[in-house]
Amino acid sequence: MSKSISIFGSTGSIGQNTVSIIKNNPEQFSVLALVAKSNFSLLAKQVRQLRPKYVVIANEDKYQELKSLLSDLKGIEILAGFEAILDIAKIKCDLVISAIVGSIGMKPTLTAIRAGSNIALANKESLVCGGDFLIKEAQKSGSKIIPIDSEHNAIFQIFEKDNLQNISNIILTASGGPFFSGNHDLSKVTIADAVNHPNWSMGAKVSIDSATMMNKGLELIEAYYLFPIEIDQLKAVVHPQSIIHGMVNYKDGSTLAMMSYPDMKVPISYALSYPKRMSTEVEKLDFIAMKKLEFFAIDEKIFPAVNLCLESLKKGGNMPIVLNAANEIAVNGFLENKLAFNKIVDFIKTMLDKVEFLKLSSAEDIIDYDFLIKRKAQDLLLTKIS
Repeated sequence: MSKSISIFGSTGSIGQNTVSIIKNNPEQFSVLALVAKSNFSLLAKQVRQLRPKYVVIANEDKYQELKSLLSDLKGIEILAGFEAILDIAKIKCDLVISAIVGSIGMKPTLTAIRAGSNIALANKESLVCGGDFLIKEAQKSGSKIIPIDSEHNAIFQIFEKDNLQNISNIILTASGGPFFSGNHDLSKVTIADAVNHPNWSMGAKVSIDSATMMNKGLELIEAYYLFPIEIDQLKAVVHPQSIIHGMVNYKDGSTLAMMSYPDMKVPISYALSYPKRMSTEVEKLDFIAMKKLEFFAIDEKIFPAVNLCLESLKKGGNMPIVLNAANEIAVNGFLENKLAFNKIVDFIKTMLDKVEFLKLSSAEDIIDYDFLIKRKAQDLLLTKIS
């Protein structure tokens, strides 16, 4: 029997890889819904490939163009707008691919969890902003959260196989991004420089986060909510080859590592087929050709974002939400040439210093608060520009 799948963020990098896997394994999956932001032409192409029951485009201005491209297809309901996305999230299916970029993806993820759908989670902001609440909602509904980020997926695969009480710590690996060598004047970094990731092909936002290493800090926050560990058990190292994606150190001195070439089809296929595994066209590791695996400490002076994330996690309350919101605004500011690359983390620090500590009582409060903080961060960015 095939699994029913909904893909939220189908035209992004994760979504496109998911579509490719499903297209090549039509007997294993049926697609309930495809959801995208505004790329109506690619979305229409995906609809023709997968024939979902529902298709939603968030940008209502693109609705007519999408509808026109699909006018000859029957039996597919074409919708638009954020409320339509939430309506689709309420429909239970075997697995929802949560790959909408940014904190806006939290509400559809939460809605799908409450509906009892299992979640293949690529939207890190959902856990960074509301990890406690999402995990509690998943426990209530019976929804299983399977991380798609390569690092968390690696730890997930290892954790499933051993007694959690024997774990000493977990280690997430980082490629180091394009500026790990330290041979760059970060005040002069261009957009093209920052998105030029050495190992992974990703969207602009994730690529910038990789370049600042904010993504690794956010991933450590995610890991805290995904796995039953303490904050001081979270570690990260730079591993330029991106072959080992995550490691678990055990109390007896053993270390288990998950390894593969850097290809997002590996964690996506695992999430799609869980608890089984499926064949993919991904090349298998050739250890002779690989020759070496290197590991380095993260230079806190060059990449202060990692410690900033851990400090926010330790403070708790609203601090991770402020951190994430400020980062989104700062990255957008850089991509719009309004903020220098080397000022991104400084901007986030300023926001964290300006905001008072709060404890929020529900996931809905987090969503409202995130919107408020983004407005404040946007105002701060405008004062930096003027």
